[in-house]
Amino acid sequence: QVQLVESGGGLVQAGGSLRLSCAASGRGFSNYAKGWFRQAPGKEREFVASIGWSGDTTYYAVFVKGRFTISRDNAKNTVYLQMTSLKPEDTAVYYCAFGSIVPMRGVDVVAYWGQGTQVTVSS
Repeated sequence: QVQLVESGGGLVQAGGSLRLSCAASGRGFSNYAKGWFRQAPGKEREFVASIGWSGDTTYYAVFVKGRFTISRDNAKNTVYLQMTSLKPEDTAVYYCAFGSIVPMRGVDVVAYWGQGTQVTVSS
């Protein structure tokens, strides 16, 4: 069993940056693919970024490529999402996710979800 707790969300102006963190507890941190999804009001939850078991391979949605960076710190059992050049359309609740499938791109392969953290980008 894995528990995930996100932090780092907030209100930021367009063009600004935020770093989200996801602290994991439980067994097997390094055995999971790790990722971030987001859900805006009235929309389905969508893939943002993921990182493989070893951390050597990363995957990004087209709309965040070049702006967001996913990383992990095995010693701290923490996954990060560095977000730069934020746009109003990035406004959403961001969820940390762990799963066993690489690449982790769909909600159907997620085994564990965090509770989410709100990111609001003002224009």
